[in-house]
Amino acid sequence: MRLSTAYAYNQSITNLQDRQQELSRSQTQLTSGKRVNAASDDPTAAARAERALASIARNDTDKRALDASRNAMGIAESALGDAADLLQSARETMVAAGNGTYSDGEREALAKKLVEIRKQLLSIANRPDGSGGYVFGGQGLSTTPFTEVSNTAPGTVTFNGQRGSIQASSSEQVSLTIDGQRTWMQGRDEAGNLVNVNVFDAMTTAIDGLRMSNPTSTDITNTVTNGLGDIDKVLGNMQSARAEVGEALNRMDGIESRIGTLKLAAQSEQSNAEDLDMVEAISNFQGQQTGYDAALRSYAAVQKLSLFQYIS
Repeated sequence: MRLSTAYAYNQSITNLQDRQQELSRSQTQLTSGKRVNAASDDPTAAARAERALASIARNDTDKRALDASRNAMGIAESALGDAADLLQSARETMVAAGNGTYSDGEREALAKKLVEIRKQLLSIANRPDGSGGYVFGGQGLSTTPFTEVSNTAPGTVTFNGQRGSIQASSSEQVSLTIDGQRTWMQGRDEAGNLVNVNVFDAMTTAIDGLRMSNPTSTDITNTVTNGLGDIDKVLGNMQSARAEVGEALNRMDGIESRIGTLKLAAQSEQSNAEDLDMVEAISNFQGQQTGYDAALRSYAAVQKLSLFQYIS
């Protein structure tokens, strides 16, 4: 078999170019710290890394949604705690109103106290969530969820939203709002059953009862008894709502842990798919340098095989 000088040249150049490409690819890997820098490096590993990145992005989205929900539920829990404290104060006021020796003026002072408590309760019901919405907005509102309609105070409070709550865009079930209708516009009896009484009407009825002129002892007893009964119903409902929010906050700790575990697993998968074994890579690079030097020497030797060089 006869081998021409041109063939020897071409083979040497091809070998040299291959060595250069391998050396360049190894240099890129060492610089980036990744074995896969393009899909062509390893299509299967590149696909694994892409799936892992998508999973990491979903976990990050879930974490942001969880943080938003935790913030909203934290505000709700604080608001319900404030409301419960005010209702306890209203209850104590009604107990004090049962004193048969009180004058109309003293009962009016207690009524004014209840009016202020009612105002504070309405403010709490309209508490913003810090992101342009309202904690008790139900399905979401751009305006305050509770409004009072009357020519005289206290009047009638209505809920302007839709029942339910807004769910965060997440693979986990987390809420961004509380159902205002369910929380503020109904009560619960001692058995836990829902009853047709709301926070604001209960306060209004108690206030009107204390402002009755020249009441009999029976009138006072009925006012106090009915007022305490209504306040207890709405307070029970408020406490139930607070307990649900507390359970949601506790559940979020588990969700956060689960999201962290899934993200860590995805990061490990991405690392396994595309990261570089530095010890092995350095060893390969040194071997490729040796091969490249050998290819250069081979090319130089082939150049000396020319007939013209021999003649000269």
